Amino acid sequence: VQLVESGGGLVQAGDSLRLSCVASGSTFSINAMGWYRLAPGRQRVLVAAIATEGGATTYADSVKGRVTISRDNANNTMYLQMNRLTPEDTAVYYCNADIGSGTLRHSSWGQGTQVTVSS
Repeated sequence: VQLVESGGGLVQAGDSLRLSCVASGSTFSINAMGWYRLAPGRQRVLVAAIATEGGATTYADSVKGRVTISRDNANNTMYLQMNRLTPEDTAVYYCNADIGSGTLRHSSWGQGTQVTVSS
């Protein structure tokens, strides 16, 4: 499975962005998906995750109430709607997918999309 993110950019504090992650390849094997971010000088952390059928979601405390994760399995796309952005949201955002099951289970990552929020 290949993952390609898009939608990042340079915005001002208070603005919104919607990130997209398009999956290709053996998309039938994708389970849960998530968005992670890597800020300068920090470790990569989970921003939000969504279950296989999109019913269950989880969010980092730092983004709760401002961010919504969703997925469109028919189009093999996952989204991250981010509102009321702050400079602390500046990071490279990565799409992640949990793939397969049993001994074949593994994780796939996209290349990342840069989000920069100016104050």
